[in-house]
Amino acid sequence: MSDTNDVRLICTCEGTMTLAGDTLGATGKPASQLCRAQLDNFRDALGSFAAITVACTQEAPLFSEVAEDAGYAGTLRFANIRETAGWSDDGAKAAPKMAALLAMAETAGSSFETVSLESNGVALVLGRDEVALEAARQLSGVLDLTVLLLPGAEAAPPRQTTWPVLQGRIARAKGHMGAFELTVDAYAAPAPSSRKHLEFGPARDGAVSRCDLVLDLTGGQPLFHHTRPGYLRADPRDPSAVAALVAEAGQMVGVFDKPKYIDFEAGLCAHSRNTKIGCTRCLDLCPTGAILPAGDSVAIDPAICAGCGQCAAACPTGAASYALPAVGSLADRLRAGLSAWVEAGGRSAPVILFHDEGHGAPLIDAAARFGRGLPAHVIPVQVNEPSQVGPEIMAAALAWGAGGVRVLAKDRPAHPLDGLATTLDLMAVICEAMGQPVDACALIQTDDPDALETALWHPAQPLRPTRSSFLPPEDKRGLLTLAMEELNRTAPRPAQRIELPKGAPFGSVTLNLDSCTLCLACVGACPTGALGDNPDKPMLRFTESACVQCGICTVTCPEQAISITPQMDFAAWANPKRILKEEEPFCCSSCGKGFGTGSSIRRVMERLEGHWMFSGEDGAARKRLLTMCDDCRTKEVVIAGFDPHEGPAS
Repeated sequence: MSDTNDVRLICTCEGTMTLAGDTLGATGKPASQLCRAQLDNFRDALGSFAAITVACTQEAPLFSEVAEDAGYAGTLRFANIRETAGWSDDGAKAAPKMAALLAMAETAGSSFETVSLESNGVALVLGRDEVALEAARQLSGVLDLTVLLLPGAEAAPPRQTTWPVLQGRIARAKGHMGAFELTVDAYAAPAPSSRKHLEFGPARDGAVSRCDLVLDLTGGQPLFHHTRPGYLRADPRDPSAVAALVAEAGQMVGVFDKPKYIDFEAGLCAHSRNTKIGCTRCLDLCPTGAILPAGDSVAIDPAICAGCGQCAAACPTGAASYALPAVGSLADRLRAGLSAWVEAGGRSAPVILFHDEGHGAPLIDAAARFGRGLPAHVIPVQVNEPSQVGPEIMAAALAWGAGGVRVLAKDRPAHPLDGLATTLDLMAVICEAMGQPVDACALIQTDDPDALETALWHPAQPLRPTRSSFLPPEDKRGLLTLAMEELNRTAPRPAQRIELPKGAPFGSVTLNLDSCTLCLACVGACPTGALGDNPDKPMLRFTESACVQCGICTVTCPEQAISITPQMDFAAWANPKRILKEEEPFCCSSCGKGFGTGSSIRRVMERLEGHWMFSGEDGAARKRLLTMCDDCRTKEVVIAGFDPHEGPAS
């Protein structure tokens, strides 16, 4: 439990579950009908001023109402141990899982910010026929409407012009609820004398429409991803879909809050440096268009972001991290649950099942009510989106003793799961190299509770004798590196070096010593500090655990002396800084003061060989300037009176 003073109230739900109160740390004897006949047990707990965990989610509204009426100001939490554990063919063996579920419920989650979007009801209805006009008629009492019909659309003129009906085709569209901006081509107004059908006057391109809502009834290609706030779309041939759109649009006036799903720190972003493009992982994965380049970093528009989390899961630096919950909070829950599993007597290695509320939870409920339920060794963990689960969470779960990780997603998800697929491929390579099953982390993509049962009902693996107990750091990159180190340390066959697929968030830098002049352009460009110098001596150093394989160093190096290799070299990780190249400073030929490097001076000399400015008697003198420090070079130029604009002798 999170605190010895906390209260745990558990219930057998009218004897439908077998519960071991001592094992679960219950306060008092388990009730059989806590929400009805024994509700006074809950009322008595409210006077203890402790945090209360009720092992029931079905009656959470009732318990919350009773607590509010009693003036309870403490922390009230709920855990579902019925559908997820007790109602199962393995229910009699589910005590360790119940302990894990209760411990995770008692691990406080982090708060998150919200974004406010305001709609004043200014709506643009896009259509191709009478359906758009009828939708506008139904909404005219609640929205400020304009109808834009596609060129060539045939529609009867309305009896009264109570809202504008125009012609046009959307050429460009951007924005979100309260801030849409659409560029309209073939824009034209109707003739007042339109008789049988609307006839439009001369058309022009480039008209601009600004509105709060866009209702798309054209039946064509969508203007935005279906999750874009304020964008409603329906097939005009489907009356029920149109009716649903009209009903929803009628409620979209006012201020609406949506979660800010992603925390972003631009200073950690490895997208670009000095116009050289490096990491584009988030840009490649975002399905909604919420992420755009913004100089050296990217910018994530929280008003557009739909929270799929693929950018945060793929971000190698931790610049983008998921906020619902924060990665550290999710890791804390996992650690608490897996620790409680072992303390409650769990002897098999549990499998963590990540799922969402809208799809996964009903599937688990259906399996519990009509099928075998979840096996005793499968611990469900609810997240906002399955695709938010990144390699740091998977590796941490395995290091803390999980025997596997499963991610449950829809058979036809709302957005592609490319980022999740990449994460699973990466974990397969890592697990295989460490002696873990290659499918230790896997995706279950189904809408069928029977198929879910088939995927999960397999014999449990024995609990590994060596497990980690590390405390998760709050930053994502720190958790990623530490989890990988601990996973390797506790693995059946620890690896020294693992070759990783292209795009992995770890790797090495290889330097061509003959080409490198120690100009250190790569040091200034490296966004993570993996490449560093030595202020006291010409030197290039490399910290392998900090390298995110963004590739900015390779495109920045003027000598093309750098290449990158995706890998995890744990021996290199143990040595924080490795010297790639070092030289003694080149000494001024006049005063003897060190400046520059010998390789850079020699490279300049080679490139100037044969140039007319550095040939002949004056040229030789000019060439000597290159071997001097700044102070001595200035003196020599003044004394010798060199004219930098003097051309060759005719």
